[in-house]
Amino acid sequence: MHNNKCSVTYKDFTSIKENALVSIIKRDDLQLSEVKVWKYVIEWGIAQNSDLPSDLKNWTNENFLTLKNTLKNCLLHIRYFQMSAEDIIDNVRPYQQILEKDLWDDISIKLMLPNRQVASIILPPRTISSPKLPTRITESFSLIINEAHAAEIASWFNRNDNTYSITNNPYEFKLILRGTRDGFTADSFWKLCDKQTHLVIVIKVKDTDEILGGYNPIGWVRPSEDILDYKYCKDSFIFSLKNGTIQNSILSRVIDPEHAILCLRNCGPYFGNGYDIAMFNDFNLKNKCWSCQKSYEKRIRDASMYNSVNLSYFSVEDYEIFQISKKKF
Repeated sequence: MHNNKCSVTYKDFTSIKENALVSIIKRDDLQLSEVKVWKYVIEWGIAQNSDLPSDLKNWTNENFLTLKNTLKNCLLHIRYFQMSAEDIIDNVRPYQQILEKDLWDDISIKLMLPNRQVASIILPPRTISSPKLPTRITESFSLIINEAHAAEIASWFNRNDNTYSITNNPYEFKLILRGTRDGFTADSFWKLCDKQTHLVIVIKVKDTDEILGGYNPIGWVRPSEDILDYKYCKDSFIFSLKNGTIQNSILSRVIDPEHAILCLRNCGPYFGNGYDIAMFNDFNLKNKCWSCQKSYEKRIRDASMYNSVNLSYFSVEDYEIFQISKKKF
């Protein structure tokens, strides 16, 4: 033991002098629970009397009296009333004979009737400080979807009949673009996503609970001219996700792989010949995005949101694009 912050550091402290032990256990800032203080004191007292039996069951009244006399200057400073009932029963009661009868009676009363006043002096609890660790700030992987959404999307990659759980999702979602961080322009999209593959886009629709999106395994490549550059893909899909008032997710797989992915120089992500998901420049401005079911099997918005020519306009509150890869276990 040492008295510079008052914590036990030596396994064998039984050779220290009594006055040193007393000065330590008197302190309020001793960094030990009270039951540990008690155990150390008992251990020290027994070590001063080598003739005491090793098995407590074999102790005589004289043995207890010997220990009591050895510890008479220490027992005054144990904070019995700050121990739990379990600690008292398991650790103090076996040595109750070394305590004054009135003290043990008061301890017993407090065990049964915690609010009852007793004559014994009740010492205050010791101050045990715990180091304050710096607050760890961890950013969510997405501001739009949660882990359950990610697991559901991952299940669609492999055409699983059952949805992955959060814990067994084998795919990692690495954020490469966020609208509110990187901008809502075609230039910001192409700067971060040009020629990237295995991309998932998720879109938070403004003023609704809708989360729309799509998966493009082959990626977008920015054309050098203003042309319609369609890419063949048989594994892409678009979707809407269960969220808030939206009770069910919708998965819509490509049915026209020749026109699955569209690359337009001055626009953002596009899916399909009929622009099943289309994002013009300045995606966050009013009605600069739309959905029009044609190259994918299902509408991903409620039928009431489509006009007479099968167009459904919407505005973007935020959008994110992730690159997907298998987790390394």
